[in-house]
Amino acid sequence: WHQVDALGQFRYVPPFSLPVRLFVEAKYVATKVQLHTVRNGHGVIHDVNEGEITTLTAPGTGRPRTRYRYSYAIFSTAGFSPAAQDYALAHQISLIDLSAPDFDVLRNLVKDTADAIHAVLKASLATERPKVRDMRTYLRGPLLEMDPGHVELPDSIRGPLDFLAQALYSRSQLGLVLAFPAAPFVLGLASDDLYSFVDYAREHPTHAVRLRRVNQPASHPVWELRSAQHPEAYALRFGLPERVEKWIVAQDEGMPSRTRYVKRSMLSTMTLYWMHEEHAQTFQLRYEPGELRLDG
Repeated sequence: WHQVDALGQFRYVPPFSLPVRLFVEAKYVATKVQLHTVRNGHGVIHDVNEGEITTLTAPGTGRPRTRYRYSYAIFSTAGFSPAAQDYALAHQISLIDLSAPDFDVLRNLVKDTADAIHAVLKASLATERPKVRDMRTYLRGPLLEMDPGHVELPDSIRGPLDFLAQALYSRSQLGLVLAFPAAPFVLGLASDDLYSFVDYAREHPTHAVRLRRVNQPASHPVWELRSAQHPEAYALRFGLPERVEKWIVAQDEGMPSRTRYVKRSMLSTMTLYWMHEEHAQTFQLRYEPGELRLDG
């Protein structure tokens, strides 16, 4: 019914909830993602979730069909326009901004792979160029542990795809993990040494964190998380939409109460899920009131 870059299913079913599926739209672009992209995402999940409600049984079978709760996230290498942010926050669409320097490795990996494949295709005869769907099928094999079947690709295409798959699958240098605060958005956390955080979190699955804003050349404010008890153990950085940023730091009359709400409610607890083989590990980072610092 709908075209989307990826559709994933969360392996861990939240209490009192249907299984969660996530539509993902990926934008490697030079300018900020605009309102129409976010509005399209809202249309997709609204239509699909409504369809799930109105088609509870398969015609003629009388058996309930499996139902899901669909959400939507948009990843952008150039950030999002103010109108796109406002619309996304209002309709609970997650915006993941990958423009910060922390995501250089991930952006360069994607760009280098695309450039290498594009060069091969450009030098090939039109009749000899592999189809995009074949390259996607081949890439799904190692990433999703699926059998891609028999896909004919030249070694000049397989090489960059194999390198991309290995880097994405290992995650060791990419440093990207998703966190879920008590807010209508997902946070993309970045780290130069992701497994330092994972090792620490396994020993301290629930721990207090300090939160501070840092100066970085990005299209959005960048924040840093560290363990309150062992700040040298790891560092995780994430971007907040400018509208939420302003909500936290603005000094206008009547804003302190909102600031307290954001700190105590929206960012008070961040939940992370880490898949190790078939086991889902859950970590909770608890923000301590009074640990907010504005260095930038």
